[in-house]
Order: sequence, then structure tokens, then C-alpha cells
Amino acid sequence: MPIKTTTREQYAKRLDKVALYLADHLDDTLDIHRLAEEAHLSPYHFHRVYVAMVGETVAETAKRLRLQRAALKLITTASPVAKLAGEAGYASVQAFHRAFRAAHGIPPGAFRKRGEELDLAAGIARGLHPSQRKPEPDMYQVTIQDVPARHVAAMEYRGDYTQIGPTFERLSIWAAGKGLMGPDTRMFGIYYDDPASMPTAQLRADACVTVPEGFKGEGAVKVEETPSGKCAVIVHTGPYSELHRAYDWLYREWLPKSGEAPGDQPCFEEYLNDPRQVPPSKLETAIRIPLK
Repeated sequence: MPIKTTTREQYAKRLDKVALYLADHLDDTLDIHRLAEEAHLSPYHFHRVYVAMVGETVAETAKRLRLQRAALKLITTASPVAKLAGEAGYASVQAFHRAFRAAHGIPPGAFRKRGEELDLAAGIARGLHPSQRKPEPDMYQVTIQDVPARHVAAMEYRGDYTQIGPTFERLSIWAAGKGLMGPDTRMFGIYYDDPASMPTAQLRADACVTVPEGFKGEGAVKVEETPSGKCAVIVHTGPYSELHRAYDWLYREWLPKSGEAPGDQPCFEEYLNDPRQVPPSKLETAIRIPLK
């Protein structure tokens, strides 16, 4: 359908704006929120869209562009290699040599002596356009749902998302002690960051359990509401360690073809069965992406 092509092209144009901004600000500290503004995307979802379509993280793009800028200066200026290494963000000339050789096949000195006129602008443009991956078959059935907010008690978590399990265990023990664990109790995880966008130790998430209206938090347990409204929803069956594949498919394949845009709320998950009662291959997780 034409709308699908147009939507993919719209996402490509948004990321082109990010590419131009990066190229003009290579010496600045990367700011995901500022880049999200350039792309007119929510900061909760921008980096997932970027990685899915471009095929590399923003940090990897910036690193590659700095190397390409250094290559251009090698053949157009007399700047010392040590200076170019520093401008490219490398702490030592040796590290710069290794990265440059890996990117261009020869060390900086040999590159300068050869004096080849490379079409760097075209190379940058090719690398910054959304990746031309072959479309994958539909891996999941996506439904658009109006999701209500849930009143939850939450424990904050920082770190590797794959290691959040003990936080859920502590939350469950606390909830059981309060008489909150029953047949209608539901468990959610709210994930505020893209793991590829920042150091693992800085990743933020909340482990959540539903509680009655009016329930008050205490100590390390706060009370909040889950994201709500229009959401894209899929159910992933399998180990939690494979959930990243579902996210990648949603952002790379489904979203650009859907005619939808991510909203300004974080992704969240609902855990539909108990990992203590079923094998990892049978775990069911509802992934919800808020939409505009």
C-alpha cells in the first residue's frame, strides 16, 4: 500500500536529518534527547528506531564519521596524525592506528602517502541512510489496543535488563507479605532506555505488581501507573533472553510499514505466566509500544 512506502520514506528522511546533525556536531557530546528532537521522535523510542533502520548505534555512527573526517584531513591537510587521533576521540595514536586500519585497510601514514581522493561524502551518505535489509516475514501478530493504566507498586532497577529477575523476586516477596499476590495479580516491567544507547549501568527500569487503588508505597516501593492509551501489542513466546529479537522486529519491520509513530511513553511488558511454573520456551510476554 502507498502509505507503507511513504511511512518508510518519512522515517528515512527523519534519520537523514539526524545524520546531518551528527556530521555537523562531531565534537559535541552526544545527546539522545537532542537527536530525538531532530528526528521528531520520542526519546523513549528514537534510538531503537535508529539502530533498527541504520544498523548501528548513534555512537558507532559518530565514531565512523570521525574516522572518515580524519581520513579526509589526512589527504587535504598537513595535520599531524597525533592531532587527528585526538580529534577523532582516541586516547593514543596506537588506538587510532588500529581503528583506522580496520576501517580503511591501511594505516594513516600509508593512506596519506597514497593521497587517494575518496568520495567521502557519498560514503557517509550511504552509511547514514536506513539500512537496506531484506524484509523479513511477519514474525508476530501485532494488534493495536487501547490499553488502560494499571495502578502498580514498583521497585526501581538500574543495570543490565537481562538481570532484572532478582528485583522481581524481591517485589513478589514483598507483595506476598502484604497479601497482594492473588489470581488477579499482574506483573509488569517498564523499560525507560534502549540498552544500545548508554552504558549498561545507567539503564533504568521499574519492576511492577498491580495493587488496589489507594494503596500507598513504602520504603523502596513506590506507587505509580503503567503507560496507557493506544499501543502496538505483540505476545512473545520463549525465553526472556530472546525478547530483544521481538523489539528489533517491531522497530525495523513493523513500525516503518505501519503508518504509526511511537508515543511519548516508554515500552513496557506484561508477564503472562510464571517462570517458576513453565519452562523458558513456554514463557509468554506481552510487549506494548505506546503510539501517538
